[in-house]
Amino acid sequence: MQTHIGLGRRGETAAAAYLVRLGWTILARNWRCPEGELDIVAHDGAGTVVCEVKTRRSDRYGTPFEAISTDKAARLRRLTCAWAATHRARDAEIRIDVLGLLTDGDGFVVEHHRAVC
Repeated sequence: MQTHIGLGRRGETAAAAYLVRLGWTILARNWRCPEGELDIVAHDGAGTVVCEVKTRRSDRYGTPFEAISTDKAARLRRLTCAWAATHRARDAEIRIDVLGLLTDGDGFVVEHHRAVC
C-alpha cells in the first residue's frame, strides 16, 4: 500500500510541476472537506481549474482516465462546488480537468484532458 501511496504523491507533485510549466498558479493542493479531497486547484490565467490527478505504473489494467467513473465525476463536481463556496470563488465557471500520469521509469508522461466533467 505504501508504494501505491508514494506513487500517487509523486504523481501529484509531477502534475503540479507540469501545470506551473504551463504558467498556471497553484491555488491549493490536497484540499479537503468532509466529502473528500481535491488534488489540485489552479488558475490557468483565465479561470479556476480543478485538476484530478490519476497516476499509474502502466495502462495494463486500464488508462488513468478510465478511473473517472460517473460516480467519481459527480463527486468531483460536488467537491468543486464545496471549494467554490468555501473560497467565495467568483469565477462564473470552474473547469474540471483530469491529468493522467504514467511512469516512464524516472519521471512521468502527462496526458491532460480539459473540461472532463
